[in-house]
Amino acid sequence: MALQEVRVSILPHLKDPSGEGLLYEIRQSLGITSVEKVRTVKVYRFEGIGEEEARFLAERLLCEPVFQHYTLNRPIITDASRLIEVAYRPGVMNPEAASLMKAAHDLGVKGLLAADSSVEYAFYGALGPEELELIIKRLLVNETIQHVLETPPRTLLLGSEPGRTQIIPIRQMSDEELLALSADRLFLNLEEMRLIQQYFREKGRDPTDAEVELLAQTWSEHCAHKTFKAKIIVNGQEKPPFLTRLRQATEKVGREDLVLSAFVDNAGVMAFYEGWAICGKVETHNAPSAIEPYGGAATGSGGVFRDVMGTGQGAKVIASTDMFCFAPPDTPPEEVPPGCLHPQYLLRRVVAGVRDYGNRMGVPTNNGSVHFHPDFRAKPTVIVGAYGLLPAARAAKGKPLPGDAILVVGGRTGRDGIHGATFSSAAMTDRTLHVHSQAVQIGHPIEEKRMADALLAARDEGLIRAITDCGAGGFASAVGEMGAETGARLYLDRVPLKYSGLAPWEILLSESQERMVVAVDPAKVERFIELCRFYNVEATVIGEFTSDRRFRVFYGEEQVVDIEMDFLHRGLPQRVLSCQWTPPERKEELPPPPVELGEDLLCRILGHLNVCSKEPIVRMYDHGVQGTNALPPYGGVRGDAPNDAVLLTPLLGKPYAVVISHGLNPILNRLDPYWGALWAATEAVANAVAVGADPRELCLIDNFIWPVPEGEFLAWLDRAVDACVDFSLKMGLPFISGKDSLSSTYRSGELVIHIPPVVCISAFGRLPDVGRTTSSDFKGEGNLLVLVGARREEEMGGSVYYELRGIESLNLPRVDLELLPSVMNKVHQAIAGGSVLSAHDISEGGLFTAVAEMAFGGGLGAEIVIPEESRPDFFLFNETAGCFVLELKPGASPEELFAGIPFLVLGRTLGQPVIEARQGDKLLFSVDLEVLLAAYQAPLKEVFG
Repeated sequence: MALQEVRVSILPHLKDPSGEGLLYEIRQSLGITSVEKVRTVKVYRFEGIGEEEARFLAERLLCEPVFQHYTLNRPIITDASRLIEVAYRPGVMNPEAASLMKAAHDLGVKGLLAADSSVEYAFYGALGPEELELIIKRLLVNETIQHVLETPPRTLLLGSEPGRTQIIPIRQMSDEELLALSADRLFLNLEEMRLIQQYFREKGRDPTDAEVELLAQTWSEHCAHKTFKAKIIVNGQEKPPFLTRLRQATEKVGREDLVLSAFVDNAGVMAFYEGWAICGKVETHNAPSAIEPYGGAATGSGGVFRDVMGTGQGAKVIASTDMFCFAPPDTPPEEVPPGCLHPQYLLRRVVAGVRDYGNRMGVPTNNGSVHFHPDFRAKPTVIVGAYGLLPAARAAKGKPLPGDAILVVGGRTGRDGIHGATFSSAAMTDRTLHVHSQAVQIGHPIEEKRMADALLAARDEGLIRAITDCGAGGFASAVGEMGAETGARLYLDRVPLKYSGLAPWEILLSESQERMVVAVDPAKVERFIELCRFYNVEATVIGEFTSDRRFRVFYGEEQVVDIEMDFLHRGLPQRVLSCQWTPPERKEELPPPPVELGEDLLCRILGHLNVCSKEPIVRMYDHGVQGTNALPPYGGVRGDAPNDAVLLTPLLGKPYAVVISHGLNPILNRLDPYWGALWAATEAVANAVAVGADPRELCLIDNFIWPVPEGEFLAWLDRAVDACVDFSLKMGLPFISGKDSLSSTYRSGELVIHIPPVVCISAFGRLPDVGRTTSSDFKGEGNLLVLVGARREEEMGGSVYYELRGIESLNLPRVDLELLPSVMNKVHQAIAGGSVLSAHDISEGGLFTAVAEMAFGGGLGAEIVIPEESRPDFFLFNETAGCFVLELKPGASPEELFAGIPFLVLGRTLGQPVIEARQGDKLLFSVDLEVLLAAYQAPLKEVFG
């Protein structure tokens, strides 16, 4: 029976949003102006049914006649200048295909053997062949997973023989041959390759390709954290490993009443209320997002959701966060390095990936930030986080027992994602986009949603002994780590595949999405599978845990892996890394004051990319799904004022709240990573405190995204870790989870680009009463404004103000750690006591920006009174973290509320929508609020519309 083709398109007289979006990218990212219009068509193909069934599906499932029309087995657009169809390559999983099959079955269509979908693009205008080729390569096709479909397929049913296991003759290889084997595939150094060689020489045999790949994955920087576990020698003095320092700080802080699990599971866990716990994990997906931003970012979200789902015996994902660093969207195309994508395209597609995964899975994305610097033009930083809710009694990491069944749950296994862990551990080059495009996974959020529901039901029935995410390294990592203390036998021929033809090592290493690995008591396997079937989730027994402490992997009768767990997990020697740190000279002359402090400068501050409104991004995310959102990302009378943190009430009907916040400042890290990291940690906690959180009821998560840590960059990393440790000890706050990503260097010939080092600190915690919190928007006219916190106004290094004036300075803001705990506690007490009507912490843009954002929210103005002894520009634009602007309730006494800590009565709120600043009798400026708001909102409106 011939394939049935259904084409669906927007009605001709209506705008095509997908086509308009592509046209924007063509003009903005590629600079091509010859394309006048773009229309898109969804093409659906079905095998095994006739025309009537296909027509039925078109009318009942695929086409909405209010704004769409369809054709059956004929073109729908015939007047385009160019018409191309982009489809997944044969054998690559199309996430829509399974949904089409399921929907057709639910509608009663019988006989359907296979379904697929693709997209036709119709271009109008004088588009030349070279321009079309550029559009295809840069915007439409990832060469490994997609292609331009020249002729329609004759069948959707594919089959091929599985690849054969190969023997790698490693015992006889020279050093040069070992390095050649490692290049572009294993990313291990010569010492590590020699260890593998020696191991198999002692075994008297050569390894299989699966064994070599298994070891490379397990020993990768991404999975083994070799740098964070290394001995560090700074200026000739040995220091404990980075990870040891962070763990020791948490142990010294203690907080057994708060911390239930730290650094041992997929996410850190802290106590909540009434027998519940909350967990958090923040991950990076920089390398995949650099080469395929939509898929890389989407599967970053999906992966961190599964980290939460795989914590304890399983948690419900209740929130998502995203923190991004890009080059400016208006970066000239000639400044984009070879093999890299344009920053504006990266930004738009990364946002789309996070949006689609979270929205489709029903997880609110409600906290995040976007930061810009030119040196992110080669490799962006894409950070995604997730937070979950689980019973405290099921919060401990599960351990499999010998004899437990190994089950894979969720999606099927394909070739997508192979080498994701190893390639993410290496520096990016001009070849990465082409050599490693197969490392990007393909996400299917609906599959993950079904799996999440099934796993929660299984957890509540006590069916799960242990569970983990099948992420980086696939089964090699998930089964290898779960069975590290027992042993495991894995049968790859039992693994459900998306398509045939995979070699055993590819099945073992694949990072295909939406899969979890679960250890289940053999007596409970039948019920577990039955429960998964009820939720339309595939669950398959693929092996068992043993007691021989060996990892043995089979494909049919062939044994493809036999390695001792001890060598796999402990055979890698501890690295010893050395570096030198020379403190920078801070003494410098202060620049002269600006000629004028007026509307133009204020609008430039608010319109700076690191200050401006990120609302166009936030509005793409559903932050209200699940019905728990108690404080939205943007609030106020018109919904355009940013709040500092998110508040959720995950136990419906209860007043208990979860608070989530974060902080990062890559600009400061370039100047001095110690003070930059301290700023980030302070910002994370200050954001939480500004909405009412008790700083003693928080836990921290660290993320280090770094250039390849060699030379000075290793010394910078050492400084940043020390700052996190000092902050933890002084504030009494534990780090309970973290992640390092140490490969954000780009090399191509003579061109080397290092990203500004990123330290992202996330904070999450508990509040007993969501009613005793506040937001950032002004609440009324004539209320007192108070600046609370310690700052040295002349510390302006790294500020937006200095950047706009072209001033480079190492005199960056230094947080006073001795005073900080008192400041945080006093602010919290004032909010909890009901004396504070609105609160906002000071960050990028300084005090003026904080006041302006509060004014936007209330639709009210503000009068700022600058002390006579202060320099006005420093007073307004200093960016010291840990300082707050508070709007006090009438009658509240700042002298009583803030006794013993630095504070200053700043001014009052005004009824008229203007922001004024005075010093003595002099009015420095009076600027209309709408003028400031327009400047604040303009930059990302231009990018996202």
